[in-house]
Amino acid sequence: MSHQAAMIVDRDFVIGRVDDRLFGSFIEHLGRAVYGGIYEPGHPTADERGFRRDVLELVKALRVPIIRYPGGNFVSGYDWRDGIGPKEERKRRLELAWRTIETNQFGMNEFVDWCREAGSQVMWAVNLGTQGIDEARAAVEYANHPSGTYWSDLRVKHGYSKPHNIKVWCLGNEMDGPWQIGHKTAEEYGRLACETAKAMKWVDPSIELVACGSSGAGMPTFGEWEATVLDHTYEHVDYLSLHTYYGNPDNDTPLFLARSLQMDEFIRTVAAICDYIKAKKRSKKTIYLSFDEWNVWFHSHEQDKKLEPWQIAPPQLEDIYTMEDALVVGCMLITLLKHADRVKIACLAQLVNVIAPIMTENGGKAWAQTIYYPFLHASLHGRGNVLVPLIRSPKYDTKEVTDVPYLEAVAVHNEEAGEVTVFAVNRDLEKPLPLSVDLRGFGSCRVIEHLVLEHDDLKAVNDAQNPDRVRPHARSGAKADGSRLEAVLGKASWNVIRVKTGV
Repeated sequence: MSHQAAMIVDRDFVIGRVDDRLFGSFIEHLGRAVYGGIYEPGHPTADERGFRRDVLELVKALRVPIIRYPGGNFVSGYDWRDGIGPKEERKRRLELAWRTIETNQFGMNEFVDWCREAGSQVMWAVNLGTQGIDEARAAVEYANHPSGTYWSDLRVKHGYSKPHNIKVWCLGNEMDGPWQIGHKTAEEYGRLACETAKAMKWVDPSIELVACGSSGAGMPTFGEWEATVLDHTYEHVDYLSLHTYYGNPDNDTPLFLARSLQMDEFIRTVAAICDYIKAKKRSKKTIYLSFDEWNVWFHSHEQDKKLEPWQIAPPQLEDIYTMEDALVVGCMLITLLKHADRVKIACLAQLVNVIAPIMTENGGKAWAQTIYYPFLHASLHGRGNVLVPLIRSPKYDTKEVTDVPYLEAVAVHNEEAGEVTVFAVNRDLEKPLPLSVDLRGFGSCRVIEHLVLEHDDLKAVNDAQNPDRVRPHARSGAKADGSRLEAVLGKASWNVIRVKTGV
C-alpha cells in the first residue's frame, strides 16, 4: 500500500452527539493541585478568595464543562465536613492516601465558588472507603437542599443561601484497588453503592450517579468487578467509571503512540459488560460511561519516591510533558470522540500541577504544558455530531499492539456553525502522511484553518523559562475541492483541520 491515508465521512452517518462533559477535568487534594495550583492566597494574581487569576484564565480558555473533586484516592479517607465553616476552626488531618498533611483551608464551598469562576460544573465524589450512606446523604442535603433542615441551614449559615445544585456524584473512587483506603470486594462495594445511591436520590431525585468500574483494564478483577457491581446498582446509577493512564518508561515511542488502541478496546469491553447486565435484568435503561480519569502518567514516579512524608502540598505527580505525550493525549481524545455514543463524561486527570496541562510556580508563573493544546483544540472544536470514520491507512506493528494505523482520526460536524473539524494524528515518526478526506453530503467546502502541533524533538517540553517551546501553529496547504479535503500531515504531528461546509 502506498504511504498515504484516506478517510470517508458522511453527514448522515453519525456515531453520536458529543456531550459537552466529555471535556471535563479533575482536581484532587493531592500535591499542588489545590494549594499552589488553583488556590494560593498571597500570590500576586490571587483575588480576595485566594484564587489564582492566572490559572483561572488558562482554565477558562479550555472551556472545561465539569470538574471532578475532591479525589481520587484522597476521597476514601476524607470527611467533607472538615472543609466547611470558618477556616480558623477547620481541622488539620493526616492524609493517608498520599501521606501529607491536609489543612482543609479549601473545601466544598470554595470549590463551588472556584468552579463558578471557571465556568464549570462540580462533579462531587463521596467517600465510600471510611464512610458510607449517612455522610453521603448529608453531603447531598448540604449541597442541594434549599433550606429548613439541619444540613441545608448550615450551608445557609456558611453564607450560601442558594443550593449549590451539584448534579453529578461519584460513588467512591477505585474501590477495586488494594491501595484504596477501605478497599472492598465487588460484592461489598456493590451493596454499599446501591444503598448509598438510593439514599442520595431520595434526598435529591434529580442527581446523576457514577458507580466505580475497574481502576484499569489490567486489574485482576476486571470484567467480573463491573458485572458484579452493576448487578447490585444497575437501576440506581447512571454511569460506570473507567480509568486509564499510559506511559513510556522503556522509550518505545511507536508502542506508546499505539496505546490508544488499548483504550478503544477497554471502552468497547466495558460497554459490552453493561449491556450484558442490561439483558440479564431485562432492563430498558442503558448505562453510560464516565471515563473520569485518563492521561499520560509516568515521568514523576521516581521523583515522588524521594519525597518526605507529612508535608503540606509537596510537589507530587508533577509530570513534565513532552511533545510525544501530547500526541498520545491527542490519540486518546480521538478515541473518546469515537465513543461519543456511550462515553458521556470524561475527565482529564488532572487540571493543575498534578499530571496536568497547566503548571505553576508557587508565587510565580503559570504556563501551558504540551498536552494543553490537543485538549484545548478538542474542547473548542470537538462539539457536535461525531461522524462514522471509514479510514484506510498504512499500518505498523509493535511488540504489544499490532495493525496500528499511522493515521488516527475522527471528524466532528458542528451543524450550528456549519463546520466539520477533522482531528488527526500522524503516528509515523519518519515521514509526512498525505491525507484525503471525502466529506460526503456536505456540498462544496473550504478550509478555515489547519492547526498543527509538532516539534523536531519528541522529548521537547514547555517550562517556566520556555513556556512556548511546543505550541501550535497554522499550516497552509490544506485545501478543499468540492467535498474533498486534501492535506499533508507532518511526521509525528497533531492536526486540527476546520472546514466550512456548503459554501
